[in-house]
Amino acid sequence: MSKKWVGSVMASCLVGLIACTERAGDSTRQQADPIGQAEKAAAAAGNKAAEMAELARDKTRAFVTSPEVRQDAKAVGSAIKNAGNAAVASVDDAAITASVTQALAKDGELNASRIEVQTRGGVVHLAGQAPSAAAKARAGKLAGAVQDVSAVDNALDVRAL
Repeated sequence: MSKKWVGSVMASCLVGLIACTERAGDSTRQQADPIGQAEKAAAAAGNKAAEMAELARDKTRAFVTSPEVRQDAKAVGSAIKNAGNAAVASVDDAAITASVTQALAKDGELNASRIEVQTRGGVVHLAGQAPSAAAKARAGKLAGAVQDVSAVDNALDVRAL
């Protein structure tokens, strides 16, 4: 073999060795780079999440302060207030009914078990039997004397017992 040829082979080997070394360096840099890429991806994801959170906050604020939501909130408030008033009125009506029934039971001539008392909105309705016209009138007066009674509907039938 000629020296030129051996020199060429050695030069080729040397160039190959340098190329392999450079590739190994690139490979090492690429292996180190995934960590950097992961950090960059995590930072980008964090930034995107922050942007989305701000957008959600802004949209929520806009929704909550919208005229439609304010109107709905007022309607709900009114409904709750009305429900509360109805509950109070119902309790008041029940208390009135109990008081009227008690007053009728204290009258010796009236048979409270034969008189049905119903109250709605402070208006007392009397139904059933009274032994005389005077007893019927007295039942109406007794019912009207109870606190918070606004009116009395005296529908008692006069029948001698």
